[in-house]
Amino acid sequence: MQVLSEGEQHALASTPAHPAGLYALYASYLFGNLVEQLWNFAWPAALAILHPSLLPVAIVGFFTKFSVFIGAPIVGKIMDHFPRIPISLLNLMWQVSTQLISAGLVIYALGNVNHASSTAMVLRPWFIALVAAGAIERLAGLALGVAMERDWVVLLAGTNRPVALAQANAVLNRLDLLCETLGASVFGFLLSKYHPVTCLKIASGLMICSFPILIILGQLINSVSCHALDSSRTTSDESICTELLDVRKIVQNSLNAIRHGWNEYKQQTVLPASAATVFLNFNVALAPGAIMTALLMHRGISPSIVGAFSGLCSIMGLVATFISSSLVKRVGILKAGAAGLIFQASLLSVALAVYWAGPISQQTPLLIFLASIALSRLGHMSYDVVGTQIIQTGVPASKANLIGGMEVSIASLAELVMLAMAIIANDVSHFGFLAILSVSSVAGAAWMFCQWLSNPTEKQRELFMFDPLYQVQAM
Repeated sequence: MQVLSEGEQHALASTPAHPAGLYALYASYLFGNLVEQLWNFAWPAALAILHPSLLPVAIVGFFTKFSVFIGAPIVGKIMDHFPRIPISLLNLMWQVSTQLISAGLVIYALGNVNHASSTAMVLRPWFIALVAAGAIERLAGLALGVAMERDWVVLLAGTNRPVALAQANAVLNRLDLLCETLGASVFGFLLSKYHPVTCLKIASGLMICSFPILIILGQLINSVSCHALDSSRTTSDESICTELLDVRKIVQNSLNAIRHGWNEYKQQTVLPASAATVFLNFNVALAPGAIMTALLMHRGISPSIVGAFSGLCSIMGLVATFISSSLVKRVGILKAGAAGLIFQASLLSVALAVYWAGPISQQTPLLIFLASIALSRLGHMSYDVVGTQIIQTGVPASKANLIGGMEVSIASLAELVMLAMAIIANDVSHFGFLAILSVSSVAGAAWMFCQWLSNPTEKQRELFMFDPLYQVQAM
């Protein structure tokens, strides 16, 4: 048996198994994610124009996150037991269909609904249908994201080629942030130039065009990678597939998946690092998203500024993907994680102080408020990248999808709690209360992570024995 030299091993680890398939995957991920991010900015902006209250946005966001909390574990299980291409095409069909239905409902509301009370508005049939469509759209989008980011990219880069896989993950992360920037900026620009109905019709046209393009790209990925996506992940068992699709058992299957996932999740050595990630999801107020978009629109801020702010936050996140790798080389992965959390908590504290100091509708306070939040995304995304690597190091490969799905579910529960608070305190004047909770959650994440680092277990030291933090302590 021929033994590869160290240089040859490094070259092999850096070379993707299916480079052409990866490029096709990047194209599909870019186009599909761009349309999705544009819609993620469009619907809260349109609802904010429709009614001067945070309640409609908060309710749609609440039930969207609730669907992810309940559905994330079972979605992962379904994706593992069905052929990759057919189940992904089915999810794509559901996602595009529900996006178009949602756009149609909002267009109807903009043309026919008078400014009634927020309570009366959320009880109307069109709004209830919008909530249901939004929940289905998010679950379908989650399934597509899990497939590409946790499964397809691993097959195309190569399971035994860690450098190539790390590079592919970095590219997907940067494409995601690029789509956030373009989606928010484009729709914000359209809103500043055209009527909201016209903007939603343009978005609907893009959704319709995306469907056949993404189908073609999906088939292209498989064909240029020697049909790598046709390989089986689990032993074929028709009884399991039938049970998973049994509508009568969907609640039971979901509860069983959540129970099993939680039992595994809480036993992980890196639980505090994952819990810190969950705590960051309590920050729904001082972050780019539906609540922040609604606040700025209600304060009379120009849609182009709102879009530029969301785009700037994405750019900061993109910069963080480069900073985090440099930081890890300098101080190690554990200290890099702590630095990201502390930096984010500090900047959000500044934003909170500015908000309480006076009205943010004035230019100087507004710029400091938005700049502090945008800069805090450097710390947020740095920890997102570093925290993922910490969890990948500590979680066995055989449980990676289960633990990852459970983390998404618990993170959605965290956002659910905050959105429930937003529903209760739905008046814009109560935003300061939500901002205090957001800052407290980020500060709590930083404290928890630092406590975990300062009181390591033997298993923790063993997992991170090459990290400079524990090497210094051992000397």
